Amino acid sequence: MNSSSSDERHKQRMQKLKEKVDARIESATEDKGLLLVLTGNGKGKSSSGFGMVARAVGHGLKAAVAQFIKGSWECGERNLLEKAGVAFEVMRTGFTWDTQDKTADTEAAQAVWQHAKQWLQDDTIDVVMLDEITYMLTYQYLDLDEVLSAIANRPVNQHVIVTGRACHRALIELADTVSEVNNTKHAFDAGVKAQKGIDW
Repeated sequence: MNSSSSDERHKQRMQKLKEKVDARIESATEDKGLLLVLTGNGKGKSSSGFGMVARAVGHGLKAAVAQFIKGSWECGERNLLEKAGVAFEVMRTGFTWDTQDKTADTEAAQAVWQHAKQWLQDDTIDVVMLDEITYMLTYQYLDLDEVLSAIANRPVNQHVIVTGRACHRALIELADTVSEVNNTKHAFDAGVKAQKGIDW
């Protein structure tokens, strides 16, 4: 095969692709805050959410993070982002299967949610991350309609990131972008301990 003709065909294909991409970029004119949902059974939902928070902070935006489920243990993302001015509210009770105390877990979830609700009304905060809030809705520690209303009525340019497994369909319908993280293989299933700096 003649390499110059192969190169030319490749160039033509890439030019057509570029024209399609450029046309889509040109037609995207709406500017608004996004609701992004990261769900699924795979590892990396919170990590992806924190990546967006870090990106936002890197661009000079103001961010806040509500962590549901997480315990009082050290969190690498929190260690880094708090130093960059990101506000955190953490449930601190740990996993619900550890506490097995619905009343205490509900109260702890509600306490974090009250801070999150304030952030969702604050137009000086550009990004709010609701980490693992899907569990709070599944276990009915938080009221679904209240959460949906707070997100839907937030400041027009505020972005919200929701993470957690089994995201409620109503949140998925409200969302602008939904990504599902699937679990193909996980070291923990092979008996490997959670690794500092990688898993937490």
